Amino acid sequence: MSVKQKKIVLAVLLIFAVNFLIIALAQSAKAESYKRGSSGDTVKEIQNRLKSWGYYEGEVDGIYGSRTEKAVRYFQSSNGLTVDGKAGKETLAALGIYEASSGSGGASEGDVYLLARLISAEARGEPYMGQVAVGAVVLNRIDHPSFPNSLSGVIYQSGAFSCLDDGQFDQPIAESAYRAAREALAGSDPTGGAIYYFNPATATSKWIWSRPLMVVIGSHRFCA
Repeated sequence: MSVKQKKIVLAVLLIFAVNFLIIALAQSAKAESYKRGSSGDTVKEIQNRLKSWGYYEGEVDGIYGSRTEKAVRYFQSSNGLTVDGKAGKETLAALGIYEASSGSGGASEGDVYLLARLISAEARGEPYMGQVAVGAVVLNRIDHPSFPNSLSGVIYQSGAFSCLDDGQFDQPIAESAYRAAREALAGSDPTGGAIYYFNPATATSKWIWSRPLMVVIGSHRFCA
């Protein structure tokens, strides 16, 4: 094969590789973003979660129509996300249904993002083990019959975490919270199985004081 022929072959291969990359990136972008006109099981899951949390009142039909878009906008505006009506990476993560692998004990990036956001809001300024402990409490609730059986269900349960009502949940996520979330998701539990925690300096509920104390970490008491 002559030098000229080799150059032609290399050029063809390069063009093929570039086209393949463009197609792959386009498919990836499509998989990570849902908008009006999208359909399928992931859209059903989006609708299910929005409906269970009171953002969506339409039919769970797997079709991303105007009502779903309106519900997504409502969810985004209520949770400090960019309000565009599209279920992109951050919105899916906030819903807890983004499926990219993170390597945190099989947890998705959505799980890491959502748990880190909660940890940062609830335990910003606490020692690192205290942040892991808050994450562990959330995960312990998933396995407890008194709480929802999903990460997003536990976090968005009405009245469960004050940070969703006082604006802290919408603040930037601390880097340490991401590390703490990954550690908790990987199985670390400094609390030994606690399902409640509170700060005695700010707690106003008499009932929370009745919970059996398991451990004190930083400013929080972790209870059964």
